[in-house]
Amino acid sequence: MSKKFYITTPIYYVNARPHIGHTYTTIACDTVARRQRMMGYDTYFLTGTDEHGQKIERAAQAAGKTPQQLTDEVSGEFRALWDRMKLSYDDYIRTTSDRHKEGVQTLWRQLRDKGHIYKGSYSGQYCVYDELYVDVVGPGAPCPECGRPTETVQEENYFFKLSAFQEQLLELYTQQPDFIRPETRRNEVISFVRSGLRDLSVSRSTFKWGIPVPDDPGHVIYVWLDALANYITALGYGQADDAKYKKYWPADVHMIGKEIVRFHCVYWPAFLLAAGLPLPKSIVAHGWLLFEENKMSKSRGNIVRSETILDVLGADALRYFLLREIVFGQDGSFSFDALVQRYNSDLANGLGNLASRTLTMISRYFKGEVPYPSATAKNASDDAIAEAARKTIADFHANFAQYQFSRALETAWGLVAAVDKYIVENEPWALGEKQDEGSRTRLATVLYTAAEALRIVTALAHPVMPEATGKIWTQLGLGNIRELNLHELQWGQLKLGTRLGEVQAVFPRADKSAIERMQKMEEQGRAPVAESKPEENKTAETKSEDKPKAVAKPAAVAPEGKITIDDFAKIDLRVAQVKVAEKVPNADKLLRLEVDLGYETRQIVAGIAEAYAPEALVGRKVVIVANLAPRKLRGLESNGMIVAASLEGGKPVLAAFLEEVPLGARLK
Repeated sequence: MSKKFYITTPIYYVNARPHIGHTYTTIACDTVARRQRMMGYDTYFLTGTDEHGQKIERAAQAAGKTPQQLTDEVSGEFRALWDRMKLSYDDYIRTTSDRHKEGVQTLWRQLRDKGHIYKGSYSGQYCVYDELYVDVVGPGAPCPECGRPTETVQEENYFFKLSAFQEQLLELYTQQPDFIRPETRRNEVISFVRSGLRDLSVSRSTFKWGIPVPDDPGHVIYVWLDALANYITALGYGQADDAKYKKYWPADVHMIGKEIVRFHCVYWPAFLLAAGLPLPKSIVAHGWLLFEENKMSKSRGNIVRSETILDVLGADALRYFLLREIVFGQDGSFSFDALVQRYNSDLANGLGNLASRTLTMISRYFKGEVPYPSATAKNASDDAIAEAARKTIADFHANFAQYQFSRALETAWGLVAAVDKYIVENEPWALGEKQDEGSRTRLATVLYTAAEALRIVTALAHPVMPEATGKIWTQLGLGNIRELNLHELQWGQLKLGTRLGEVQAVFPRADKSAIERMQKMEEQGRAPVAESKPEENKTAETKSEDKPKAVAKPAAVAPEGKITIDDFAKIDLRVAQVKVAEKVPNADKLLRLEVDLGYETRQIVAGIAEAYAPEALVGRKVVIVANLAPRKLRGLESNGMIVAASLEGGKPVLAAFLEEVPLGARLK
């Protein structure tokens, strides 16, 4: 019996249509699921949509629709996109489905009957956007999560005894270090829990769009308790047929965006502990996908639709770019220019060119059959490629197992580059023009070596680019690539005399017009989306064209050598706390820091190693320039700059505070 593997995406909120950020998470999960199947695992891949809550109710009202009409429409768009991309999900859960409602109410009863839910009342601020009660004071106070104005709420609620699970959660994080990945997210969660947990409101009574609380229909279940339960309700938890639940739960991986870490790493395990249910094995959080250095947002008008890229370059190009270009777990930048550049360099000129030239020469010189590599014709360069391929297989598997997709692909394309160099140095086209037996056997050895390396890369890359690699596999004459067991992949398995299929270009080169077409399609495709909150809740994030037109003011002009207040306002100085500090290898002056801004963690490389020992900085509050463009130092990306005075001799002294200052506070 094969081992099981259960992976989930977050279920996507249906207040707006899908964009490339949603696609990024789903592609990553799809890639992992495909690879696990090829490794022999009985794999189950779940995705779906989160459809309840006050935000949906208001968005539907603004659009002149019922909540069910809106959720049917937007959820349908998500599913249609995933189907167009041929994603290999096994189930698609909707929180408005009867099976989900039944499971959520079962979970509620279990929590209630075990004494973990009690009735009380709440008075304070609520963020409709995040569906979250927040610890801020005053009507309209900004939400610490998203910065939008909060609403004052006073209502009767049911509460979950979250505070009772603080020590159990901390013990979980300590005993299972891989429960939360990457480490930066784990550290954030530990810090949050250590600061003290308060009981959590788990019902609402001021709106109706949700799952009714059992035995008290005047309340609906809190949207996050509702949504998180999808991971078990989709498997049949709380239903008559729970065979899938018994087979696949607990999940091996919940893959999420970093903005919902708290819900998945604190609330969800607490709910499961309280209910006496097994915990997921791992929660893996990725960073944000940035466009023009800003997080994609419908209110900023900088959302990129996946359909645009599918129409111009296809799904495999998008899949490869997102997993190769972005270091998983960190924020990553997207641009059409970078997409096309990566497509041409790695796919058209890289894998595609290797496949075309190798298979074309086998067709020309050996009538389309894989030739025999003669032992007498071998030399050190052939052995070097074979050894590089063996190392590539091992390194690729190791990196993928740690969700280091970019490094894994970099390793595989290193083999592509090595084989390209090998072909150039051995000149098989010149050997093919000669008629002597020695040249013929050497040609056969070179082309077999190139074809076998191509097979290795194609097999490893298949979970990432299933369509293109499937075509190359067929051209290699190897049938259905999905039948390959990656666990058994080794050098030398390409059978001699294998008949090639028809050789065709897989990645035609993209020219500059591809960028222009995608940019034009995005401009034409952007349309206003109904706000999920009333007009008075719009924030400074709202697009300028949505705001009342103001009379233009003349720009302030400063005397020579001076700056204006507007110049100073461009610099975003923030209070942060050092969480991690370590020396950068082979750099005497540099330290790598991870600093907590309260709303996110940043990596900063600072030239202060000669003045401060790393261990002396951990826990210290510092001032950083938060809106400085990222730059790379010794191969590490630095997202900000530490503010320090420079004494005689250039010794830095960090800026500090005498009073207690909250993280993220802005200096003005």
